[in-house]
Amino acid sequence: MTPLLWTLIAIQIVMGVFDTFYHHEFTERLAWRPSQRFELKLHGIRNMLYALLFLLLGWLEVYGVLALLIVAVLVAEIVITLMDFVEEDLSRKLPPSERINHTLLAINYGAVLVLLLPVLIDWATQPFGVTVVYQGLLSIAATACAVGASLCGIRDFAAMRRLGRMKSVPAKGLVEKISGRKTVLITGATGFIGSRLAASLSGAGHHVIALIRNPAKAEMLPLPVTLITSLDQLASDTHIDAIVNLAGEPIGNGLWTEAKRAKIIGSRIDMTGEVVKLISRLERKPEVLVSGSAIGWYGLWADQVLTESAKSHACFSHELCAAWEQAARPAEEFGVRVVCLRIGLVLGTEGGFITRMLTPFEFGLGGPLGTGRQWMSWIERDDLIRLIAYVMATPDLAGPVNATAPIPVTNAKFTEELGRRLHRPAVFRIPGGFLRRIGGGFADELLLGGQRVLPNKALSRGFVFRHETLRSAFEAIL
Repeated sequence: MTPLLWTLIAIQIVMGVFDTFYHHEFTERLAWRPSQRFELKLHGIRNMLYALLFLLLGWLEVYGVLALLIVAVLVAEIVITLMDFVEEDLSRKLPPSERINHTLLAINYGAVLVLLLPVLIDWATQPFGVTVVYQGLLSIAATACAVGASLCGIRDFAAMRRLGRMKSVPAKGLVEKISGRKTVLITGATGFIGSRLAASLSGAGHHVIALIRNPAKAEMLPLPVTLITSLDQLASDTHIDAIVNLAGEPIGNGLWTEAKRAKIIGSRIDMTGEVVKLISRLERKPEVLVSGSAIGWYGLWADQVLTESAKSHACFSHELCAAWEQAARPAEEFGVRVVCLRIGLVLGTEGGFITRMLTPFEFGLGGPLGTGRQWMSWIERDDLIRLIAYVMATPDLAGPVNATAPIPVTNAKFTEELGRRLHRPAVFRIPGGFLRRIGGGFADELLLGGQRVLPNKALSRGFVFRHETLRSAFEAIL
């Protein structure tokens, strides 16, 4: 075991740790994606093999047939890695950084084998035996790596079992309120909400026209669905019964710089304007335009209960939502019923704000933000899809509609309930001052501010939430 060989092994470990935590845990969130159960199983087996190799190479020299067993483990690792590559290509789209990292891992692993195999072959030619070899810091480091690899393996197996227990409600049953066969145009169809809505409508036999900006994301949508990249592709005689307008630049993926704010507002105003322009030239107008908005329309009101009749406080969130709603109203001039859904915090493991919380909470690092007294008005994603369908099927429902569950909670209660569901403590409070220093207005409005919103219109028209309480929602999705 030469210094060069140990250096290459160390490089392999560093790249593997980066791949595990940056890609598998934080960006791809494999532990919360039911489609990745088999990939997690492969990762778990491979991590256990790595743990065994680190211990053997760090503390022992093995001779005879035992050395051949190490060669067998190395071959098994190669087979599992090849299976992992195939599974990844079949089940998900890898980001470029992960593909590059995998390529570097493969090259470096090849170099490790070139240097390690001659050593193992030399050991295999010697009489059967085992020698304990203490290599100082190298042995200690190898032990630490073995412990880390085994813990990652245990985590992979535990996540795999959890995913097996997670049950998804059939999508087609979410839009049962819509009668007949409708043609529905969805903007933002590849997003967290839009993709589930498209799957629900398509599964129930409706015709979905999906506007997508990035053709590479088309595979996210279920078949059959009609894909377009511009509303100009729709002829004036196209039959459309309803339009659901959800497209817009994400608001929670970066600090609100002036450029970011302009992009957030512009993306929504421009797309909504294009939708109204489409409606104006359609020979047969759609029955309803369900246009996105958010509870940020109300601004920050501390503990005051807010219904659709409440007034607003000035802030960026209100400016954004007010402009978005205003851009949709001209559709009324063409006889189209316009509903502006003021959507709360949407809960689901495939996207939305909660996905950023799951990993730190699962590792016991979660807790309230600031004082924890700010209100969080939330809605489970499938309930939101059901509400959209209900709105589409209710002809006398128009104007702003709060899309939130009937029982909002404080941030402290939210984090407590999430910790309970994950069987983890939720005691690591993040100071509000710290969040404001790094996040500015983003932190003030999205993290430390809040709204106590009630869905009066939906409830008064007879809509029944499947998940009125946060506990019920978490039990359904986690």
